[in-house]
Amino acid sequence: MNRYPVWKYAIILIALMLAGLYTLPNFFGEAPAVQVSGLKSANKVDAATVARVEQALKDAGLAAEQVSLDGNSVRARFSGTDTQLKAKDAIQKALIPNPAEPAYVVALNLLSRSPAWLTALNAQPMYLGLDLRGGVHFLLQVDMQAALTKKAESLAGDLRLVLREKNIRHGGISRNGQSIEIRVRDQATLDAASRLIQEQFADLQTTGAPDGNEFKLSASIKPQSARSVQEQALKQNIVTLHNRINELGVAEPVIQQQGLDRIVVQLPGVQDTAKAKDILGRTATLEMRLVDESAEARAAENGGGIVPFGSERFLESNGRPVIVKKQVILTGDSLTDAQPGFDSQNQQPKVDLTVDAKGGRIMRDVSRENVKKRMAILLFEKGKGEVLTAPVIQSELGNRFQISGTMNVSEANDLALLLRAGSLAAPMDIIEERTIGPSLGAENIAKGFSSVIWGFLVIVAFMAAYYMLFGLFSGLALAVNLLLLIAVLSMLQATLTLPGMAAMALALGMAIDSNVLINERVREELRNGAAPQAAIQVGYDRAWATILDSNITTLIAGLALLAFGSGPVRGFAVVHCIGILTSMFSAVFFSRSLVNLWYGRQKKLKSVSIGTIWRAAPEAAAGDKPARSTLPSAS
Repeated sequence: MNRYPVWKYAIILIALMLAGLYTLPNFFGEAPAVQVSGLKSANKVDAATVARVEQALKDAGLAAEQVSLDGNSVRARFSGTDTQLKAKDAIQKALIPNPAEPAYVVALNLLSRSPAWLTALNAQPMYLGLDLRGGVHFLLQVDMQAALTKKAESLAGDLRLVLREKNIRHGGISRNGQSIEIRVRDQATLDAASRLIQEQFADLQTTGAPDGNEFKLSASIKPQSARSVQEQALKQNIVTLHNRINELGVAEPVIQQQGLDRIVVQLPGVQDTAKAKDILGRTATLEMRLVDESAEARAAENGGGIVPFGSERFLESNGRPVIVKKQVILTGDSLTDAQPGFDSQNQQPKVDLTVDAKGGRIMRDVSRENVKKRMAILLFEKGKGEVLTAPVIQSELGNRFQISGTMNVSEANDLALLLRAGSLAAPMDIIEERTIGPSLGAENIAKGFSSVIWGFLVIVAFMAAYYMLFGLFSGLALAVNLLLLIAVLSMLQATLTLPGMAAMALALGMAIDSNVLINERVREELRNGAAPQAAIQVGYDRAWATILDSNITTLIAGLALLAFGSGPVRGFAVVHCIGILTSMFSAVFFSRSLVNLWYGRQKKLKSVSIGTIWRAAPEAAAGDKPARSTLPSAS
């Protein structure tokens, strides 16, 4: 009756082994390390960078526990913080000979001490959030009105050009806030201008009215288009922030939208607030210039001559020099979009660029006169420029054109990203700033783990005292629930925060409810005179429906927090939802496997150790109060 088949025990055993394996890395702690990564996405690190780091440490007489290439960064692990600081200086001197033009980011970091065999199995510890590791927190307010004003300014320039091309005479175009005002002489011109805007400017809505002896046509951005502009500005700013924070060497930054016009930035491990603010507020610009194709410029590119007058020397990401003319053809202000794709003719990766009307007219004129010549696209940050690409002009260009060549898919995506997010789409202001020290983070960790452990021990002690052996089974199930919860969070590489630890403590308290329901149901069956084996069978079967209903309703509340919450609320909700799922497995299936293993093979079971069962004694006479008697059920 109360026996599990072997395959069920095998599944439970495998689940416990996997949970223990993926929980294990959290117990090894973290070691001080130095992380080396490229300053920009174009600066790649590879095995040669690893060799340079190892040689720099060897020359400085420093021993690293481990030097490895992990994704797009090199990580060197050390035994202590003193060695870590010395190693950082040595690596910086070796990789960055000229601090004014750094190609790499050398940052302090913390790495797990997990052995190599665990890492090979992709068993990684949970990340620690800002409140546990320390760092800086910023809340940024995006100026959406500035984004709309910038869009209106661009549309005003495009409208001025289109009216000129269609030979529609007007008395002037001006921008009043986020609306565009066009003055015309008569009603016919007003109607013609209005029709043109409706046909070619889907983002604008118009209203016309007499204004003295003239007519005034007002064009404003449609509400749905305004929302689209604001959403795009927010997304572009988030992407730009991701690119810039790479310079700080933060392993797990948190950059997420909050509300309609705010961005939360959390940088665990970073204590230099001034450096972080400088990185977040940086400005970058894009420029398009023609490449100097003269013989003197070719000689200068090859290192055999000086740069011709009227030209400048810049470097591509691979270090190759390019001589470009000083005259700027277009700036990033004219670029409205950049998307990666594939060429329909040869299926090679490409980047589609879109510029505004003014930029399109300039591109047509310049490209018509410079077919088969190269045009360089440069990114300027802090006054220093880098050539992103220098493609050959194949034909006359317009508002939309493409860049293609020897790029692969990854390079095309990176280039489109850099072109779109080279600068902020809208200015931002820091409206909230917090710094959490590492000592406070360590104290939070100690208090958080103490609350979880003490809560667990008190619950187990109470269950063992009240339900005896069944209480011990419940305590073991609770321990398995905690093990599974940590294992799932580790496998998901979740970031553990204080709200997450609070959700863990809450999950323990809620998980024991299922065992209480089961134990009381078994007691009720015994109280009604059922045999012990039948009481166990019926108790688990009938308690399951109640457990399922209660957990589903609680899970719905957790999913609502996950869907509509943000920041700490979402962190709490993730742990809360996972804890509910793991508690259903441990409280029902694992605890029953223990009961079946202990009692299931006893054919003539007379009693079970489930504490004291209270049974009402029969009434002695009418009107007498019912007496209570106790039947100890422990063997």
